[in-house]
Amino acid sequence: MTDQPSVSLRDLLLDRLGHSGLAPQVKELLRELVPDEPARSGGGRAGPVQLRSITAAGWRGIGPRTTLELPPGPGLVVVAGPNGSGKSSFAEAAETALTGRNSRWDGRRATDWQKGWRNLHSPDVTPEVCVELAVGERGEAITVRRTWHGVKVDEARTQVEGSDGSERKLEEVVDADALDLARPFLPYSELGSMINGTLGGLHDAFFKLLGLELLAEFDGRVKDAASECEQAIKHADALTAQLLDALGPLDDPRAREAALALSGGKRDLGRVRALLESRAPAAEAELARLRQHASLAGPDLAEVGGGVVRLREAADGAEEARYGSAEEARRLARLLEAAVEHQRRSRGTDCPVCGAENRLDRAWAEQARAEVERLQTEAAGAEAARQEVAVAVRAVHDLVQPVPVWLRGETSPLTAVWQEWAQCRDVTHPRELADRVERAVAALDDACRQVREEAARRLSEHDGAWQPFAVRLAEWLGAEEAAEAARERRKHARKARTWLRPIIDELRDERLRPFARRSQEVWQKLCEHSSVTLGSVTLAGTPGRGKVELDVSVDDMSAPAYSVMSQGELHSLALSLFLPRATHADSPFGFLVIDDPVQSMDPEKVEGLARVLDACAQDRQVIVFTHDTRLQQAVAHLGIKATVLRVSRQTDSVVGVETLTDPVEQALAEARAVSLDLNLPQDVADHVLPAMCRVAVEAACLETARRRLRDEKGLGLRAVEERVESLERTKSYVSLALLGDEQQHARAAVERICPGGWTLIEAFNSGAHAPLPTVDDRKILVRRTKTLTAAIRSSTGTQSTGGTR
Repeated sequence: MTDQPSVSLRDLLLDRLGHSGLAPQVKELLRELVPDEPARSGGGRAGPVQLRSITAAGWRGIGPRTTLELPPGPGLVVVAGPNGSGKSSFAEAAETALTGRNSRWDGRRATDWQKGWRNLHSPDVTPEVCVELAVGERGEAITVRRTWHGVKVDEARTQVEGSDGSERKLEEVVDADALDLARPFLPYSELGSMINGTLGGLHDAFFKLLGLELLAEFDGRVKDAASECEQAIKHADALTAQLLDALGPLDDPRAREAALALSGGKRDLGRVRALLESRAPAAEAELARLRQHASLAGPDLAEVGGGVVRLREAADGAEEARYGSAEEARRLARLLEAAVEHQRRSRGTDCPVCGAENRLDRAWAEQARAEVERLQTEAAGAEAARQEVAVAVRAVHDLVQPVPVWLRGETSPLTAVWQEWAQCRDVTHPRELADRVERAVAALDDACRQVREEAARRLSEHDGAWQPFAVRLAEWLGAEEAAEAARERRKHARKARTWLRPIIDELRDERLRPFARRSQEVWQKLCEHSSVTLGSVTLAGTPGRGKVELDVSVDDMSAPAYSVMSQGELHSLALSLFLPRATHADSPFGFLVIDDPVQSMDPEKVEGLARVLDACAQDRQVIVFTHDTRLQQAVAHLGIKATVLRVSRQTDSVVGVETLTDPVEQALAEARAVSLDLNLPQDVADHVLPAMCRVAVEAACLETARRRLRDEKGLGLRAVEERVESLERTKSYVSLALLGDEQQHARAAVERICPGGWTLIEAFNSGAHAPLPTVDDRKILVRRTKTLTAAIRSSTGTQSTGGTR
């Protein structure tokens, strides 16, 4: 596996920049553009992940629910079975359960996938794929189950359960980024599709896996900075050409001056700036006065009209309240109050003023008090009306503004009209004020409008045809100032990119080097005898536009990989690129699932594959699905420790899984079971049991012969299998196993390692044996066979601990 460098790329780049010897402006630009280090996932959420089992029901080639139990921990697991047995359905089930997709069908016609994902023989079975995971250092059992509730492949839901039955979230268990970057699944279809001429997807995955996105972003930023400068310069150049064309026909000395400033190799910005700013003081003063007149704002007609309306309403209200002044009403009220008080105190009824008798009685007092209240109300109303008038008058006065300061020195009709408007503040009578204001505001509004229109007309005529060009010159000046800065920045950006590109290539190759080395190691094991050599593996370009470049040679001559490699070599190349990525140190997956890697491989490559898988299985759970028996033979031939599971398929997609054990032990166990059967007929025992014992001896001979031919004779898998396939009799098996030559007589060798063993072999070979009338006789036969097989297996030294388990 490959360790990720501890120093961040950003720090490495800044360190290189500090020692670069570049100009300060270039360094400043690069420091400005260098991105921050992107946040990285750091692997799985819950720790290492391994597979405990894969379950499928109603899925692909599996009908009734079937579970593929897997041994825990690192090790090689070979799942074997003929084509159509359902073994690949388990591989696809594991990938679909964890990722929600099946890479075998990516890019294929959706209609094919829609028709083919359900098992045809189990329409009533609810489709399901499920994996049981061992997660974290303690191997917590987590179940990820995907079930379908509709007929479409995307009508499904995923459930994740902890060992205690609690519901979990998939992203808490399996890191989605890790599934994308270090995907542990390699289906057979991808063995071919991975090698597509550019390996663009693999390039992008490696970029992310190695944390190289920062390099691509940095390069892009520097490139964009240079491009932005180019755009600014092109924009200014285009404006210059357009303006020169337009200034040529204009008969104006300022136009000729501008054309000279814009022509030549270097544009004279100062000359243009002075041209735009230069005017005679008198003309400038006149322009300022005209601008003031053009922006003149008189009174707000709506606001003044509203104030006049409120003033007249207040005046009407005051007149309605004039039945007596407020003061007179208050005086009369005080007199009546005094008379009532006198009558109350004197208790008399005669009027003290006129002397009339019995006039100031109780009825008079009540009338007098009522009159007092009326007079007081009248006085309050009159006072409120007067106040309303005063407020309305002040409001109108506030709307009347004095002549503007800048206008007071002028002798013009506008000044006279505005003075008449200002004099309205001296009028206090409400009705007179309302009439005066209405007349004055109308006259002033009309005068202001005339002044504004005249000023606007004179401003428009002041510069004539030149004014539009002055506006365009001002726009050009801004663009040219930006272009001038861009020309300087562009020089720095070009120098920055010239420095940066080899640095990026160097850092990228440095980080990729361990992967490339690992790919070469895998290739050498897979293609040890091939004339094709895999050299360097490099990344070229940036994500989305990059490719993986492979240095491939044939007999030391460089050649395109895809034109000189056989299909088996292309598959080996795909494995060489897949394994370093999938076994990256940051990957949280402690397992690999590889489907049918043996196809198109010759025997030497199959042996290399077995060695590669064995090396990966030292610290990972490696699960290989294959229909080709040569991988099992290579595993046995090389003495590799592995678990072999055989998948078989019966009618109606009923799939079974069994574990294949040591063939010698399996044959002895079957013979032992037969020997202990009390109901076994005598004729069956006399013929079947010796034949079963012979199978055990021949299995021991095959194991020993393969080991001897490999270790002592140096033969490869193909040559070994050709030798053992030619054996016909048990004695030939024994001769090849003990002597390395099936033509020699092996009696002496057998008797040396197992006295009495040759007699037993001759009995097997003749097809007859002494009668086995009792169970004890049968048990003795099996026991003698076990002794002989053990002697044969250990005949070349220490007994092998390899083979399948």
